[in-house]
Amino acid sequence: MAVVAVIGGGISGLSAADRIARARPDVEVVLFEGADRLGGKLRRVQVAGAWVDVGAEAMLARRPEGVRAATEVGLGQELISPLSTSALVRSRAANHPLPARTLIGVPSDVAAARASGVLSASSLAAIETEPAGGPYPALTEDVSVGKLVEQRFGAEVVDRLVDPLLGGVYAGRARQLSLQAAIPALANRLMATGGSLLEAAAATVGPPVTGPVFASLAGGLARLPEQLAARAGFGIRVGTPVRELRRTATGFELALGSVPSGQRFDADAVVLAVPAGKAATMLNKLVPVAAAELSSIETASMVIVTLAFAGLAPGALPAGSGVLVPAVEGLEVKAMTFSSQKWPGVGAESGVLLLRASLGRAGEQSALQRTDAELVTLVRRELAEITGLRAEPVDSHVQRWGGALPQYAVGHLQRVARIKAAVHQLRGLAVCGASYDGVGIPACIGSAHNAADRVLSALQPSGQ
Repeated sequence: MAVVAVIGGGISGLSAADRIARARPDVEVVLFEGADRLGGKLRRVQVAGAWVDVGAEAMLARRPEGVRAATEVGLGQELISPLSTSALVRSRAANHPLPARTLIGVPSDVAAARASGVLSASSLAAIETEPAGGPYPALTEDVSVGKLVEQRFGAEVVDRLVDPLLGGVYAGRARQLSLQAAIPALANRLMATGGSLLEAAAATVGPPVTGPVFASLAGGLARLPEQLAARAGFGIRVGTPVRELRRTATGFELALGSVPSGQRFDADAVVLAVPAGKAATMLNKLVPVAAAELSSIETASMVIVTLAFAGLAPGALPAGSGVLVPAVEGLEVKAMTFSSQKWPGVGAESGVLLLRASLGRAGEQSALQRTDAELVTLVRRELAEITGLRAEPVDSHVQRWGGALPQYAVGHLQRVARIKAAVHQLRGLAVCGASYDGVGIPACIGSAHNAADRVLSALQPSGQ
């Protein structure tokens, strides 16, 4: 019987193992996870008796992999859509509506940008006159999102719109993130035809579409990896770190656990679904070219602080799903999500109002170095400043995510292509996860399925 090892128990590893096991019941699939739990950056806990996500809380509904995965594991009826998608942006110590029809912060509609009140008159004028400022030749290489937007619209648009939007997705900084990797549809258009950024953003956004943009699950999005593991047609070994990966005459050998008490596990094929740094360590001797490229992928750390409040009157928080806070505001919280106002049923059974605050941007470590109590105090102070809410929470939870978010630097797609080209020289070896093809849940599942299919193609057909 052929054996496949999947290293990493996040949504990527679970999705890869699930796909291989369902496609080839005659193959033994074993998933190894170094931590004592599965799910990776999908995790839920109870705060004041209510289940809440303390990692990723939403997935794109318009990209099919996430919704399809939830449906396939029996959670289709548990999918929920946001009650509100209207967010606020903090600007000059005041809250403003996020301009409609922005493309991850890049304006596509001058009137909408003007109506929000986020930008100054000079920035609005720069956006409005940008189409006439050309000619703008087609881009010939990748650039940072922030550099392009600043060249066309000015620094304020980067600082007050693009940076907070990208910071929410990547915990990164717009002037360092790749246009091709972060906003591929816009990059493709500008590389094909060039032209105005405003007009390209408008064409990329397109006409209004029906249906929800985001989805989650009642009881927490972390139920998805839980259910994938529960129905597993594959073996699962948690608390089992893989120290090294070696090539053998017939496949691969995994060195498990610590050196003194380590074990070995032989496999015909391997899917590596771990963060870039861990993958680099495991591939250092096996595929040194890929390991060197993986070592160049930087990461950002962040903290999620969840607070629960009881007995608040309606309107205690501003209307909408939350507030984005640009770094130029001088606050440490970069975003606040009003969970009970964003998702149906969150906190309802326990009679509490739940919100979560996100801290941490690329290059910052200060948030992780504070104690839980210090972080809760900090969030309460900035919550009062941003929303006016000064009530005492009845419960709280602090979740640290050290080095959790890969940073897609300029040239990221080219780096990923080089990594995969080197890895794929070894038949039966594949990589997947957030370090490669996108940080969102559907992107991770798609990456996992591609890796699984590559491994399946390397195995002997069933019955041979």
